[in-house]
Amino acid sequence: MSKILIIAEHDGKELNPSTAKCASCAAAIGAETDILVLGKNVANVADSAAQISGVSEVLLTEADYLEAPLAANWAVEIAAAASSYSHVLGPSTTFGRDLMPRVAALLGVNQVSDIMEVESGSTFRRPVYAGNAIVRVKVPDGTTVVATVRTASWPTAEPGGSASVTPREAASSPAAHTRWIGLKTEGGERADLQTARVVVSGGRALASADNFELVYRLADKLNAGVGASRAAVDAGYVPNDMQVGQTGKIISPELYMAFGISGAIQHVTGIKDAGTIVAVNKDPDAPIFEIADIGLVGDLFTIIPELTDLLD
Repeated sequence: MSKILIIAEHDGKELNPSTAKCASCAAAIGAETDILVLGKNVANVADSAAQISGVSEVLLTEADYLEAPLAANWAVEIAAAASSYSHVLGPSTTFGRDLMPRVAALLGVNQVSDIMEVESGSTFRRPVYAGNAIVRVKVPDGTTVVATVRTASWPTAEPGGSASVTPREAASSPAAHTRWIGLKTEGGERADLQTARVVVSGGRALASADNFELVYRLADKLNAGVGASRAAVDAGYVPNDMQVGQTGKIISPELYMAFGISGAIQHVTGIKDAGTIVAVNKDPDAPIFEIADIGLVGDLFTIIPELTDLLD
């Protein structure tokens, strides 16, 4: 009998929307779905998970060593909980990409990455070659499916559920070879890139880290997340946790604004699921205009301040 376990992503205080997107993928598979919440003092996160439509039960495992989302600790706990499930799903976010391969290794199976479409409980479709091709992946019968869900391809499951929350004892112990030091982010108080409704991104054309302040000011007016192209990251204008694209973060905001980004294929892969794409570039032949819903040829150093002023 098919039964799905979703691994909840959270920051210790709030449930990440990626979990509800995994629930949409689980609904497409069409099996009873539970959510596993790991952490410390995260009963409120479990309560939020219980409200996701289609969820039958939320398993809550709390322990001191599970407080930080350390894959070396969490994966062992997930593998211990997985014996009753045919599918174990996690989001294809930085969190899921770190965690789920280790879970698959502990269970002795191959991981299915970036599920974007479900054909059956064992057959899935996923993008390859920077999204230029879609392949069908079939998991052998009787094999536990451990997979990451391409969150950009799935809607957020609606709230309205009333699942029960069941405490579950930790079945493992802290990893002896790995310890948590801390978490540092350069993102400040701005909206998270992978969940923001609006994202404003800048490219190498901004020419310096100081000039990125133009992008930050516009983003603050829009309450938007801030991203960057790989070229801008490689040039040192911004930290690499802001990179959008195949080797960065794949996002699907309602509005994506790209300033001075040429539109390399690896960047396009990360934004193609956005609702509306707005591109500003002084090169009328920039590839970004081929996918943009709205394109403006012009100098970003003039256009960004004008847009920012209009939002006052």
